[in-house]
Amino acid sequence: MPLSSSSESSHLLSLLIFSPLACAAVAAALRSERALRWWTLLATTVIALVSLQLWTGFNPKLAGFQFQENVAWFQISGLKIAYALGLDGISLLLVLLTTLIAPLCVLASWSYIKTRLKEFMLCLLVMESAMIGVFCALDGILFFLFWEAMLIPMALLIGVWGGPRKIYASIKFFVYTMAGSVFLLVALVALAYKTGSFSIPGMMGQKFTAGFQLWVFAAFFISFAIKVPMFPFHTWLPAAHVEAPTAGSVILASILLKMGTYGFLRFSLPITPYAAHYFAPAILWLSVVAILYGGFAALAQTDLKKLVAYSSVGHMGFATLGIFALNAHGVEGATLVMINHGITTGALFIMVGMIYERLHSRDLNLAAGLGQRLPVLAGFLGVFCLSSLAFPGTNSFIGEFLVLAGGFQISKIVIACAVPGVIASAAYNFRMLQRVAYGGTQNPDHSGHADLNFREIVTLVPLLIGVLWIGLHPQPLMDVMQTSVQTLLQQASAAAAQASVVLP
Repeated sequence: MPLSSSSESSHLLSLLIFSPLACAAVAAALRSERALRWWTLLATTVIALVSLQLWTGFNPKLAGFQFQENVAWFQISGLKIAYALGLDGISLLLVLLTTLIAPLCVLASWSYIKTRLKEFMLCLLVMESAMIGVFCALDGILFFLFWEAMLIPMALLIGVWGGPRKIYASIKFFVYTMAGSVFLLVALVALAYKTGSFSIPGMMGQKFTAGFQLWVFAAFFISFAIKVPMFPFHTWLPAAHVEAPTAGSVILASILLKMGTYGFLRFSLPITPYAAHYFAPAILWLSVVAILYGGFAALAQTDLKKLVAYSSVGHMGFATLGIFALNAHGVEGATLVMINHGITTGALFIMVGMIYERLHSRDLNLAAGLGQRLPVLAGFLGVFCLSSLAFPGTNSFIGEFLVLAGGFQISKIVIACAVPGVIASAAYNFRMLQRVAYGGTQNPDHSGHADLNFREIVTLVPLLIGVLWIGLHPQPLMDVMQTSVQTLLQQASAAAAQASVVLP
């Protein structure tokens, strides 16, 4: 059965989705760059504060979608399309991550962006609107529209404000994502013709035949695997990260990659559960390959941005491993990995941008010993590197621990093969920290560089709080997602059992 309504109707989600667009319209009329910066910062901060009402108003004991809105939109060829929004415990955390990252992207771009500032801020606001919409949409076509709406502003962020190979990176990002979107649309249309509408809850728990599920799952997998990105669909990511401006890299790492794993949770598991169980062993091994590849590729980098970019491949491998362990520990751990990766890797990309603003280079060797002159920068970097390697007491530890626990229930061999990736994570993070904080006996002269200023510290402090708060007290996040995860797994297990006897 599809998930049912579990809270009274609210327009809070529509407010959060369309407020950035309204603020973008105001920003378009501003002429002063100073006013434009302050207006965008104020707008994203207010939206972040308003979004906290979702946390206070969410009832974690209810299994259905909350804050629902459902308005008939239009009908074509007998297929019903609606403006339908709602949140469960998983999507709630991702919406909050999106709204809280947005003002930090503005602060990180405060002095970094010097040309076409208005267009840059407009892209950030439009992106925020689309990202919130993806996590709130409960209609397939509405989800697809928000999914596609992210494409153009993100491609512009890379192609206009990126590095020397920005056009190549932008086109590669655009082509890869568009290719995945085609498969997503085909899967949604096929499901709609089976169910009579594009309602996502209406697609959940249906008795689709095993053969139909296998084909639909394959289409979903290609689309979401590109977005994650899973190995071997990852090749667009390093180029996009390296060439993107700091805010673009943060949005890519913190939010856009999560849309792929969110797609697996929202579509693949509850709608095609038999296929999810059927393909799970292969995806678990692909996840292990991603963990190993991402870890050892990061270890080989001397470009700080490439190092953090390849680390994302490994970290997201943990997320897909947890999802397709198909048990509570795995899925809860994967959700925490998604949130924690958004906090930690977003912080690392911001810090790489701060180093680049001082050195005009991302070369690890040129940054050697920077911490001796910039102790505050080195202190922040130390905490975020410890978080990235999942040191106990930091936010990443509990997520990866749960993923490993969930995977251990399925296959001890899979987890044993993933262990070298964990070791590689420690190696490349400690290597980066040692080089930047201390360097060697002969370091470049950094006497002319200033330590972090007040704006930069304000940018990093919320992320630091997230690292320590989740690391030391993750229970509130566990409570919010627990009922939703249990419902998802129960639904997927029951539907998989039904489909296993309904052969094509």
